[in-house]
Amino acid sequence: MQDEPDELTSKTRKKKDMLALQDLGVQLVELNEQQLETMQLPESLLAAVQEARRITRHEARRRQMQYIGRLMRDIDAAPIRDRLEEWRGQGREHTAQLHTLERWREDLLAGDPALERFLREYPDADSQKLRTLIRNARREQGAALPPKSYRELFRVLREMTTEEPAADV
Repeated sequence: MQDEPDELTSKTRKKKDMLALQDLGVQLVELNEQQLETMQLPESLLAAVQEARRITRHEARRRQMQYIGRLMRDIDAAPIRDRLEEWRGQGREHTAQLHTLERWREDLLAGDPALERFLREYPDADSQKLRTLIRNARREQGAALPPKSYRELFRVLREMTTEEPAADV
């Protein structure tokens, strides 16, 4: 009698694990070809993923995804999960960096105290180049001109904030 709840939990756990593997398979299908190659998947799983990409009919694709989930039960999915999570983390990190650069650009265009803050934080930045780009971007915005300097300011900010100090040789 005591074993019955364990069996139910076990069945539930198995189903959740199976669905998680299927979801992982969906993520594999969404990868580009280069990323898929770096995953070093077993040949049968790789073929199933490539076949799922080719399938367009809903029901056939659903069955193929179930098949991928079934194949994944026979392999260790942890390295695949880790790799996908690593790529997602890099994507989030890159997005956060772009948002930071956009805030800097908006702050710099809003007023001069931001330029002083930026130069304190990035002492190697070219202050003259920044002043010129800021002045030109403000002029472009005021005259409704194409945002050439506005875009150039973003590019220069990215270069100045991502530069790493040169290693001593």
